[in-house]
Amino acid sequence: MARRVVVTGLGLVTPVGLTVSETWTNLLAGKSGAGPITKFDPARFQVRFACEVKGFDPLGYMDRKEAKRMDLFCQFAMAASHQAITEAGLEGKFPVPDRTGVIIGSGIGGMMTFEEQCLIYLQKGPDRVSPFFVPMFIPDIAAGHVSIRYGLKGPNLCTVSACSSSAHAIGESYEIIKSGLADCMVSGGAEAAITGITIAGFQNMKALSTRNDAPEEASRPFDSGRDGFVLGDGGAAIVLESLDHALARGAKILGEVVGYGMSADANHITAPAPDGDGARRAMLACLADGGLDPKDVGYVNAHGTSTPLGDIAETTAVKAVFGEHARKLIVASTKSMTGHLLGGAGALEFVASLLVVQTGKIPPTINQVTPDPQCDLDCAPNRMVEREVGLALSNSFGFGGHNVTLAVRKFAT
Repeated sequence: MARRVVVTGLGLVTPVGLTVSETWTNLLAGKSGAGPITKFDPARFQVRFACEVKGFDPLGYMDRKEAKRMDLFCQFAMAASHQAITEAGLEGKFPVPDRTGVIIGSGIGGMMTFEEQCLIYLQKGPDRVSPFFVPMFIPDIAAGHVSIRYGLKGPNLCTVSACSSSAHAIGESYEIIKSGLADCMVSGGAEAAITGITIAGFQNMKALSTRNDAPEEASRPFDSGRDGFVLGDGGAAIVLESLDHALARGAKILGEVVGYGMSADANHITAPAPDGDGARRAMLACLADGGLDPKDVGYVNAHGTSTPLGDIAETTAVKAVFGEHARKLIVASTKSMTGHLLGGAGALEFVASLLVVQTGKIPPTINQVTPDPQCDLDCAPNRMVEREVGLALSNSFGFGGHNVTLAVRKFAT
């Protein structure tokens, strides 16, 4: 018999906050995390803004030596995991380490390290490349570091599926616990890809917004004036446990994961299926996995990247899945404030979905000035909405056609 899977800890490091509470407060307030790029001189670039994490100090989570040997994406993952593990009451005392695992996704991994070391190699030669280059750059190292820090000896891996990476991480962790292969999992994702080469690549494929004069207004999902996404950095983590495991140790249960659906577009390396077919099938698979009635869903955290094609495809998919009930949903995008965290986006947005279910408060989609008539669902434009939501979905769709939907609901015995 499949086991129930619950959430007992949350952690966030985002462009709008360094903790869960700070991020949540700013999301509800409609605060944008976008601003001029400070990590490098963007003067030569067409796009000169992003959603950077502000004020993050890794020394709050590790010593200076450890920090120097971790790429920023890994530092974000460690910080978010520490927050989640601490909230779950498990720091230093996981009951059965052999039955506790880690899956942390990243779409790109240590891009800052990669860029820095490539320059050293080209300018100074191979002997000057850091011996820590490989273990700082590889995307799976975040899961490895969390495992090492907390002595977790169960399933340990990294999911890499572009913008769906951390949604896959949570979904696979859910499946591992549900099937009995582990009792507890630390799961999530992280990205730190605001670098020159990444911005250059995305801008040259015309994926990014170019509103340099008004960065805070650039991410505008479902608006007629949208012109691309805004790149963001950060990390998100959750602690998942089997219900029996959580109850046995008296854990506070924050919510329950009740569905996981996946699909492929099989359409294009970057563009979604125009009719939203892949997104539609992921949502249907998620609902079927949990035996869920679509009419019980009250909120969808949209992938909602603020791209011309993506927002229309997702709206079309939601209508196909929910029919008339789609008009009763709020289908909102927190990316309007956080930007797009790539491999970290799915975990951040799952946390936001859980908090909607927990609090009955729905963050707005900011910057919707002129709604796109093809994106005509309620996205809570420019306003926080208070509404009881018993069941929420979180969508993540990645380059390559990777689609994931997760379902979370209020916990009830």
